[in-house]
Formats: sequence, structure tokens, C-alpha cells
Amino acid sequence: MTNPTALAFGYPASKVAETDHWLILVRPKQPTFGSLVLVCKEAVQAFSELSPAAFADLQVAVTGIERLLKAQVAYEKINYLMLMMVDKDVHFHVLPRYEGAREDEGVSFPDVGWPAAPALGTAVELSSEAVARLADRFAKAWTQA
Repeated sequence: MTNPTALAFGYPASKVAETDHWLILVRPKQPTFGSLVLVCKEAVQAFSELSPAAFADLQVAVTGIERLLKAQVAYEKINYLMLMMVDKDVHFHVLPRYEGAREDEGVSFPDVGWPAAPALGTAVELSSEAVARLADRFAKAWTQA
């Protein structure tokens, strides 16, 4: 059963990859190009409630995310934000950070907050079709790496 947080971020169309305990999804609102959401598949709403297996599997997910985003975005830093105010299930917003902007499908994705905190309110909102295309492209890159 999929949790409400994954559904809120467009699952299954936004799915890039999954591990035993985590879903990796394209974030529809992109404060920086390649922004993802890392959602725990366990029914928990506190980080401390994760099973030991989910904690161990987090390393697998993070390693894959960083490999993918380094190749696809060429980030300079990466931020993992746990902002469980609206979407209650354990999840992280993953934001690749870079000076300047990245371009994709003719759209510019500036990192407005660089080099300070990310500017979450200044995001490029992708259409559902653009989310699906990016998720598909990232999914292919995930399996090839």
C-alpha cells in the first residue's frame, strides 16, 4: 500500500527508483533542477520510528540519488530537508545545489538561494507530463549507472 505522501508527490508517474524501504520521486515543484523526494515506504510519521532495515536501506537510496544527480545535474552541494509539516509520512526533499542555473527542455532552473539556504518558494512547477518525462529519463539513468 502506498502512503499519502508518495501519492501527493505524483507516485507512480513521478517514480525514478525504489529500494526495499524507499521511493525516489521527482518533485513536481523544482526549486533547483533535479529536485527529488525520498519517501519511506513504512507507515511511520516520525524519523525515530523507522525500522533498522529502513535506516540501513537509506544508505542504498542516498548513494543512488547522489550518483544519479551528480551525473544528471552536476550539483556542487546537495541538501536533504525533512519538512514533514503537510505531508506527514517520513520523507526528505532532496535538492541538488549549484551556482547559476541549469537548463532542461528549454526551461531555466536557477538556484535562487545559492550559496545560502534553498529558496523553496521560488520553484519551477513542472506539468504532470514534464514530471513523467523527467522521472522516466532519471529512471533509465538510475539503472544504467
